[in-house]
Amino acid sequence: MDKNAKIYIAGHRGLVGSAIWNNLLQRGYNNLIGRSHAELDLLDPVAVREFFDRERPDAVVLAAAHVGGIMANSTYRADFIYRNLQIQQNVIGESWRHGVKKLLFLGSTCIYPREAAQPITEDQLLTSPLEYTNEPYAIAKIAGLKLCESFNLQYGTDYIAVMPTNLYGPNDNFHLENSHVLPAMMRKMHLARLLRAGDFAAIRADLMQRPVSRLDAATSTEAEISARLGDFGIYSDRLELWGSGRPLREFLWSEDMADASVHILLNVHFSDLIKDGEPVRNTHINIGTGIELTIAQLAELVRATVGFDGEIRWDKTKPDGTMRKLCDVSKLHSLGWRHKIELPQGVNRLYGWYLANS
Repeated sequence: MDKNAKIYIAGHRGLVGSAIWNNLLQRGYNNLIGRSHAELDLLDPVAVREFFDRERPDAVVLAAAHVGGIMANSTYRADFIYRNLQIQQNVIGESWRHGVKKLLFLGSTCIYPREAAQPITEDQLLTSPLEYTNEPYAIAKIAGLKLCESFNLQYGTDYIAVMPTNLYGPNDNFHLENSHVLPAMMRKMHLARLLRAGDFAAIRADLMQRPVSRLDAATSTEAEISARLGDFGIYSDRLELWGSGRPLREFLWSEDMADASVHILLNVHFSDLIKDGEPVRNTHINIGTGIELTIAQLAELVRATVGFDGEIRWDKTKPDGTMRKLCDVSKLHSLGWRHKIELPQGVNRLYGWYLANS
């Protein structure tokens, strides 16, 4: 792709979008376009069409999505399917209507069946039922990758879908109510450590930087703050986490994900993903490390990084989600890319970033 190509990154302020933006800049691609939600509502088809009319990008990276953890996915099921379908329909549809040459669509490995054989190959898509807790989000992402694949087959476009494993890194979402497991666990450990030390000044500062619903950190008493933190399982003597701790998960540093995404955007074409003599399906690409650990092991890693010395309790009345979902990354490796940041190094980097941005 020419270094002067105009590249629109939808979701450029998010975890992955911001990392992709920086990766492209480092590679000498300076003609980048980004719009905040306030500047462009991707749920609004008229606004999206007018944006494409004005900007006419050469390439698009669709990193914008409505995302969250188990609790958010379980509670706001309609939001997760409706908003993601709308975003995808608008951005991918306008990309095609405006002759965009190359598009990269970011999904998630939650698209795979709950009981998929491990490690999960791309060919296991749609072979058995999905995990119930994130089914609406997964269906939306499956629709997005099939939309890309179908445009390629019917209209000869070059739209590629990538399915990253669990991501973490700079600009992560640390919201106590709707973040993913690793950043949520890290912030809870951090607050539990501060609560254990009785450092309410630091707790107030944290809660003012990243507010929690139904709590005014500036005016609430210490007892009120403690009670509200208890709603999230955060206590001075312990931390209560959802589930059994037994599920296995794979984690990828967001800047590694960005590097893989840009590698694919620049070097991989739809024609590279088609197998001769076979029906064209499952042309998406898993992006991950191929390495897993239990959620309980992750908790111990985060505990050591944060310095929390209280008890960890597992609330087995809460859902575990899918018990295991390890990516098979053979296709990714065959395309010339492997991860660089291992999890202990990444967790240490993430906590450093959190402290620097609190």
